[in-house]
Amino acid sequence: MRDPEPCRMKHTEEQTDLMEEYEESEAQKYHHDKTSKKTRSLTERVSLRKRRNKKSFTCTQCGKSLTCKQSLKRHMIIHTGEKPFTCDQCGKSFAQSSHLNAHMSIHTGEKLHECDQCGKTFLWASSLKNHLKVHSKEKPHSCSLCGKRFKHKQSFEVHMRIHTGEKWFTCDQCGKSFTESTNLKKHMNIHTGVKLHPCDQCGKTFMWASGLRSHLKVHTKEKPHSCSLCGKSFSELQNLKVHKKIHTGVRDHMCFECEKTFITTTDLKLHQRIHTGEKPYMCSHCNRRFSQSGHLKTHERIHTEEKPYHCTACGKSFRHSSALCIHTKNKHRK
Repeated sequence: MRDPEPCRMKHTEEQTDLMEEYEESEAQKYHHDKTSKKTRSLTERVSLRKRRNKKSFTCTQCGKSLTCKQSLKRHMIIHTGEKPFTCDQCGKSFAQSSHLNAHMSIHTGEKLHECDQCGKTFLWASSLKNHLKVHSKEKPHSCSLCGKRFKHKQSFEVHMRIHTGEKWFTCDQCGKSFTESTNLKKHMNIHTGVKLHPCDQCGKTFMWASGLRSHLKVHTKEKPHSCSLCGKSFSELQNLKVHKKIHTGVRDHMCFECEKTFITTTDLKLHQRIHTGEKPYMCSHCNRRFSQSGHLKTHERIHTEEKPYHCTACGKSFRHSSALCIHTKNKHRK
């Protein structure tokens, strides 16, 4: 019978060797992990320092950090209002040379960016990019407060000012503020009295091209937009949309002063002047002020002696349509 002791000893020695190898392996692994962590930690610190150093040029006006001195110099033009790049064709000035280069396409007539969907061409790639959303029906920008969606980020940002109440653009004539610079420019025509858009049918003039376009439908009698509920037709799609709210009962524009609700923003704005006392429309003859442009037009007839409403039965003229209605009712109806 074999002695079991040598087998047991051999087995024990093998176990010991395996244990030592395992411990040595673990020690190496621990050392590697520790070194790796140190290396990673050092790399992260260097990366952070680089990121900090990368934006070491700070604007003293608004605190914005920029990556290089040239970027800071270009950024400062926003605050100084400097426009060193001038168009030799029309004299318009720009803050950046790239803006001048883009502007020059207006004079040369070059339209290098073509839509592959409809063939329409654009001066700038950004305009083409915005246009393509018309075909894709994409509206990636959504308002978290009312759910309305927008194709363009700019339109979304302007919309948000309705909720925040921000009005960055103020008229230096009457103090009225606007959410968009374009609205301020349009408003300034009220003070200057400039009406650049005449109707070639009747000679009536308008402050804005959009006003003239709407007016021209009076002559064509065109009313392509019909209400599916009552059949009433409208020359403008926007007017149809507003009209439909009469059927649905939607009044989604609320006055924060008295909580009264309105169908359109225009009605809300007119109402808010009751609270603010704002009267932006001034008579050029006697300086009397009015809250609505229609009231100013009616008032000015006192000075001009204009009587635009004529009785078809007897030819008598009146300043107000209401006066003509009363006259017709009392004098000519049996």
